[in-house]
Amino acid sequence: MRLRLRLFEFEDLSWFPAVVRAGMMDYLHFMISALGTYRPIVPLLAEGLRRSGQPHLLELGAGAGGGTENLLIALRAQGQPDATSTFTDLYPQPAAWAAAARRTHGLIRYEPAPVDALAVPPHLAGFRTIFSAFHHFPPAAATALLRDAVRANTGIGVFEGAGKHWAELLLAVTVLPVAQLLLTPFFRPFRLSRLVFTYLIPLIPLCTIWDGVVSVLRMYSPAELLALARAADPAGAFAWQAGKKRHWWGPQVTYLVGWPVSSAQLAANPEPLL
Repeated sequence: MRLRLRLFEFEDLSWFPAVVRAGMMDYLHFMISALGTYRPIVPLLAEGLRRSGQPHLLELGAGAGGGTENLLIALRAQGQPDATSTFTDLYPQPAAWAAAARRTHGLIRYEPAPVDALAVPPHLAGFRTIFSAFHHFPPAAATALLRDAVRANTGIGVFEGAGKHWAELLLAVTVLPVAQLLLTPFFRPFRLSRLVFTYLIPLIPLCTIWDGVVSVLRMYSPAELLALARAADPAGAFAWQAGKKRHWWGPQVTYLVGWPVSSAQLAANPEPLL
């Protein structure tokens, strides 16, 4: 699918009720973790950590932190025994993050204050990642986000849990809403508000359907991701790769990764991989 539309998503709106946003993030966290959505990009992420000399992930736009716990386990199996992560977001989710920190015995930490992904504070170091959220940024902001990583001389990985196909739109309006209604009572930690706004006043499922469809329509293709990277890094200080990785059961992950390289490395491998 080549179509890319700049429609709004409810979770981007500053006035959007926090309780509904949290319910949507809980669902996204559950599905990404249960389906192992980002398992295919673990080797890419491990390579990024090695090449940038960073054992620590700095997750931008973390939402409820879906899938990171499983990724850390997989990274440790990929030769990154010291892999840890810090969650950040413009709209922090400290309750969900604190639970993740407890479950991982401190391997996951979090920044309780809002963090702008376009201007990350210097005290927050690490290989930057952004999962299921890069499509929220229009081209100028997306370029600024990548440029900030280049300026900080830190590696970055952008990952979207879809391949931008029409079938994904069909899933977003059929199978996934049914799964949300069936699985919501099992989400932890338990929140009465989640049940109220799912079953009595169904704002969470309705807004999830809209945002899910719009997310696919707003996604950047690998070629567009590389164009954004080149605009953010005109001097070629980073090596960039973009493409898609297929999960064993079918779905794809679209990605862009970049890390600082020496002049010698650039001369040996001048072209990014698409």
